[in-house]
Amino acid sequence: MRNSILINLVLCLACSLTLLMSVKTILAQKQTAVSRSTTADTKCEPTPADYLGPFYTANTPVRSSVGQGYQLQGMVMSSANCTPVGKAAIELWLTGPDGSYDDDHRATIFSKDSGQYRFESNFPTPYSGRPPHIHLRVTATGFKTLVTQHYPAAGRTAGKFDIVLVPVGP
Repeated sequence: MRNSILINLVLCLACSLTLLMSVKTILAQKQTAVSRSTTADTKCEPTPADYLGPFYTANTPVRSSVGQGYQLQGMVMSSANCTPVGKAAIELWLTGPDGSYDDDHRATIFSKDSGQYRFESNFPTPYSGRPPHIHLRVTATGFKTLVTQHYPAAGRTAGKFDIVLVPVGP
């Protein structure tokens, strides 16, 4: 009896920590102010990293839609000077309407030369205490790979999520 209580307590604590980290990431994303000034000395705050999670799969199909009901768009920029990053590969994956990960809800898109990107999906389904989220893995020549997550606001059908990458090297 004592062991089952202890196991339940540990599981509850693990769920609470997961939820706390999700809230922390959401708050960090909301506090990230991105300046779009064109001066050379301007710097943009890099997008906070987040968990890759256990459901990442490489080599997902190139497609801009994996469902309907939620539009995600934004800009990919450099943290060094806020300039657009074109041709960045953005891998996305999320839960389907049934709350599970599958190949039908994975995609790779590329940012335009202007840095803009757009992706359409269903509204991600929460699971196991996790809030609705879309995973992103972003790679671009000359920049560090970024793994992060976008947390859509409840009841919204669209979201804006700017991605600010850190250049490699000095």
